[in-house]
Amino acid sequence: MAEVAALARPYAEAVFLMAEEKGQLDQWSDMLGFLNLVIDNEQVKKLTDNPKLSKADLENLMSDICNEQMDAQGINLVKLLIKNNRLPLAGEISSQYEIKKAEKSGALDINVTSAFPMSDSDKTELASSLSGSFGKTVTISVEEDASLIGGMIIRAGDKVIDGSLSGQIQQLAKQLK
Repeated sequence: MAEVAALARPYAEAVFLMAEEKGQLDQWSDMLGFLNLVIDNEQVKKLTDNPKLSKADLENLMSDICNEQMDAQGINLVKLLIKNNRLPLAGEISSQYEIKKAEKSGALDINVTSAFPMSDSDKTELASSLSGSFGKTVTISVEEDASLIGGMIIRAGDKVIDGSLSGQIQQLAKQLK
């Protein structure tokens, strides 16, 4: 997962800078979201995974599929991703782009994985605390994972705060090796 994020980051940053410069943040959100939907389609996955399909044929196919939903710059991005064998990164590029866009607007989406259910007041208190820490308006989504044993893992963009007991046990095991 970290490798995918690292590979997608330069593309997401470049697209964000270009979109910001041209005042097309929302348009690029739509185009990247559409590309992500196309790449997630099972039939398209079969085609993109087919080694017999040349890059030129894949470029033509993707251009035909995306032509109505993406402008020339969007199509050029698709061609670049195909050329560099990075088309499967489209979903991660879209996710990182949206994080950058949210940060620009002063908002931050944070995913919290908790060992136990959190009450609404716990969520509100955590969101308030994280808003102060990050200096942004925070929206949190919470999921449960009993395998954490206790505590929680907080993911804000590419920052991860592992406050889980299982994470602490793993750190201790590494230190003892």
